[in-house]
Amino acid sequence: MTLVLAGWTVRAAAALEGRAIYGLLTAGLFGLWLLYFWQLLVTAFDVPRVLLPAPALIVQAMAEGWPVLFKDFVQTVLKSVLTGWLLGCGLGFAVAVAIDRLPFLQRGLLPIASLTSTVPLVGVAPIAVMWFGFDWQSKAAVVVLMTFFPMLVSTLAGLKAAGKLERELMYSYAAGYGQTLLALRLPSAMPFIFGALKVNATLALIGAIVAEFFGSPTAGLGFRISTEAAKMHMPLVWGAIVVAAITGSAAYALLVQLERRFAFWHPSVRSQK
Repeated sequence: MTLVLAGWTVRAAAALEGRAIYGLLTAGLFGLWLLYFWQLLVTAFDVPRVLLPAPALIVQAMAEGWPVLFKDFVQTVLKSVLTGWLLGCGLGFAVAVAIDRLPFLQRGLLPIASLTSTVPLVGVAPIAVMWFGFDWQSKAAVVVLMTFFPMLVSTLAGLKAAGKLERELMYSYAAGYGQTLLALRLPSAMPFIFGALKVNATLALIGAIVAEFFGSPTAGLGFRISTEAAKMHMPLVWGAIVVAAITGSAAYALLVQLERRFAFWHPSVRSQK
C-alpha cells in the first residue's frame, strides 16, 4: 500500500507543469520516499551498519560530527577543488584560444595536452604529493590536470561552431581576430564552455577526494572517508559522501543557472525553460 502511495505521489508531482519548482518537488518527493524505504528495509532486515547504515544513523553522525565535516569541506572543496577547477579551466581556455589563433600550435600542443587525459589518477596523485606536499596544493594540482583537457577540447569545438556566413560577414566589415572572437565566436562557444565547466565540476570533486587517499593532512572529505572506513565508523563515512554529493549537485545547479543567464539566446538553453 505504501509503495502504491509513493508511486502515485511522485507521478502526480511529475505531471505538474508550468513552473520550475514542480521539478524540484518531484525530485524531493522521490528522494524522501527513497530514504523512507531505505530506513524501513534496513531496520526490518536488521542490516549491519557496517554494510549499510540507516539514514537516521547517517543524519545523527552528520549532526554530531558537523564541525569535523565542515573542516573537511573547507579543506577539500574551498581549497583543493575550487582552486584546481579555476586554474584548470582557465588554463584550458587560454590554450584553446592560443591554438585557435595560431593553428600551427595544434600540431604540437594538442597531442601533448591529450596526454593529460590519459594519465591515471592513481599514478599521478602520489607524484603530486611528493612534488607539492601533503596539503591542499597537491590535490589542486591533480584537479588542474583532470580539468585542463575537457575545457581545451570543448572550447576549441565551441570556437569552430560559429556559422560560416557570420564569419564572412565579420570579415567583410574588416573585423580583426579579437573583434570576431569577442563579438561572434566566444558567444557561439558559450554552451560548449559551460558544458565543460559542468563536467569539470564533477571531475574536480572526484579527483580531489581520491587524491586525498594517497596523502593528506588531518582534514578533507577523502581523508575522512578513508580513516573512518578503517575504523568501521560507516555512518560518518556516508555523511562525508552525502556532503560531497550535495556539493556536486549544488555546483552543477549553480552552473546551469549561470548558463541560462549568459547563453539565454542559444536554442539548447531556451529549450530548457
